[in-house]
Amino acid sequence: MTFGTLLVANRGEIAVRVLRAAHAAGLRTVAVYSDADRDAPHVQVADTAVRLGPAPAAESYLSIPALIDAAARSGADAVHPGYGFLSERAEFAAACRDAGLVFVGPSPEVIDRMGRKDEARRIAAAAGVPMLPAVEGDDDEALMTAARAEIGFPLLVKAVSGGGGKGMRIVRDDSALPAALAAARREAKAAFGDDTMLIERYVEHGRHIEVQVLADSHGNVLHLFDRDCSVQRRHQKVVEEAPAPTISAAVRESVTSAAIRLATAVGYVNAGTVEFLVQGEEAYFLEMNTRLQVEHPVTELVTGIDLVAEQLRIAQGEALTFTQEEVTVTGHAIEARVYAEDPDAQFLPQAGLARTVRWSARARVDEALASGQQVGTWYDPMLAKIITHAATREVARHRLVEAIDDSAVIGLTTNLGFLRRLVAGPEFTAAEIDTAWLDRTDAPFPPESPDLALAVAGWLLADGGAPPHPFRVRDGWRDGGPAAPVVRTFAVGGGRHVVRVDVRQHEVRVEDDHPRDAGWPGPREHLGGRGDRVVTVRPMLAPPGRARLEIDGVVHEVTYELDQGAAVVCLHGQNYTILPAGNLASEHAAPTEDLVRAPMPGLVLDVVVRPGQAVTKGAHLGVLEAMKMEVTLTAPHDGTISAIAVAPGDQVTSGQELFTVTAGGTDDGETDDAGTVATGAPAP
Repeated sequence: MTFGTLLVANRGEIAVRVLRAAHAAGLRTVAVYSDADRDAPHVQVADTAVRLGPAPAAESYLSIPALIDAAARSGADAVHPGYGFLSERAEFAAACRDAGLVFVGPSPEVIDRMGRKDEARRIAAAAGVPMLPAVEGDDDEALMTAARAEIGFPLLVKAVSGGGGKGMRIVRDDSALPAALAAARREAKAAFGDDTMLIERYVEHGRHIEVQVLADSHGNVLHLFDRDCSVQRRHQKVVEEAPAPTISAAVRESVTSAAIRLATAVGYVNAGTVEFLVQGEEAYFLEMNTRLQVEHPVTELVTGIDLVAEQLRIAQGEALTFTQEEVTVTGHAIEARVYAEDPDAQFLPQAGLARTVRWSARARVDEALASGQQVGTWYDPMLAKIITHAATREVARHRLVEAIDDSAVIGLTTNLGFLRRLVAGPEFTAAEIDTAWLDRTDAPFPPESPDLALAVAGWLLADGGAPPHPFRVRDGWRDGGPAAPVVRTFAVGGGRHVVRVDVRQHEVRVEDDHPRDAGWPGPREHLGGRGDRVVTVRPMLAPPGRARLEIDGVVHEVTYELDQGAAVVCLHGQNYTILPAGNLASEHAAPTEDLVRAPMPGLVLDVVVRPGQAVTKGAHLGVLEAMKMEVTLTAPHDGTISAIAVAPGDQVTSGQELFTVTAGGTDDGETDDAGTVATGAPAP
């Protein structure tokens, strides 16, 4: 079972993570890539790389023949699947074995049994693992009848295959069940090729607790304690930590011992995770992930055990070198996932050029994004993970806030600022967020006021760079009078502001501006009113691309870009794009209400209306997919479909016109302002 060359059948940060562990183990490494990833970091980290095919995952990272061929062409004798893609496909593990390759993971038989939630439930029940009530079946009517009679509401419809929130729907009333079941089946079929469903009780305010297990081929099975992954949105994890901060010693013993029993019963070998839903002192089995988890770094930091190194050793037939008694937990670790998504637009995936990327040196950062890299919509939107470790949870939390403040991604919309506000917020500080908290909270953790960013931008633009000659010094000097401030009018976040910078006095004044002729409500405010915010600014030494400014006695370090009077300031992880204010009457004119535009770049999956069809506000028009997320496009008002500009299979850009709905009729429906409803979540 020994091997010398490892092919990593994945991309992004996990591919980089595994490749580096393989290098440390003395292995030759092989990366694989699609046409969209030719210049990606994981390709550069590996000793060699093999092209799989075009950008679509089905023709590259999900193509088993292409991956097996890549192994043969590169001389690889082992394959690590990472997570996502084919990592939990029994067919892939079997194909590797048939090709004489060592698969770094459990056997195809175990993957197959535990990969189906229905079969996993039966094995877990036989092993004495606590279970939630559930019903199964292929006939929708019979399945719904059994769910109503044996479970009641609320309940959770979920696919027996796959994970990452795909093929899952929470249902709270009977009338919503048929549509939820049909939608989950469709999503599961598209994502996993299997639309078999089960329905189980949904636990409100539960916590998502999981146990890391390791098992070798010599009969040794042990756990590496627990993690809390309760901070989720649409079943997708956002922040994870170890150990779980809220469970009792009795619950911890219950879930860790149950995980050992389950892994032993199924004959598990390699790294895996057993997941539970915990409510109070009760714990219920959810599923077993037969692979490495995205959140594995928090376990590594608190136990000191390199999970990927152990995976490689186990795959070569070696026995574990430590016992259960020797596994201990030291301190606390927290991980935040950085996604290319817009938290202010229903977390819709984003794409674009990451012009400036900075990752903090104050934390462990597992990433695969660098300055100048283009991010598309073909794959999962996760860009990086920022992980901190300290003696206590509170110190680890503070360090995570500092690490996010020290990081920046400019040019591409991410959730970095949202993560900072979440981790710094009172709910996370008190460990009070359950699995549904983000989904039921309207606009959680909104961005801060742009005032501080405006002060920073105003100072940098007024004091930026050495002048070419003395008469261009930006100190406001004038003959026979006091120094004049540098005055600029900026537009940011839908508002208009006047910024006055007195470089000699180290003073920046931020004022709201409401020109009467630009469509802004209300009379022009006096500059001494609410619009006045005055701060004292003193510059400090900072590395290139960063600014350190003492503002009212507090030091702020930011990443920024300046360009012809405009600025992008990344402050506390949040990007503020600050533009010279032009004709705001045209800049802020209301968009044409009849048009339904693409809220993100992606692929048109379906168009369900036809020209001339009458629709009501909120009616479904079509479905757009990007980065494994489905978005339902809806009518902005009652009216008639007067134009359809796309067809299923079309690739569209963000903001592209898709449908025209000519107004008319009565308004008796409801929808959000964006005319879209997010119905899926990216898988890890």
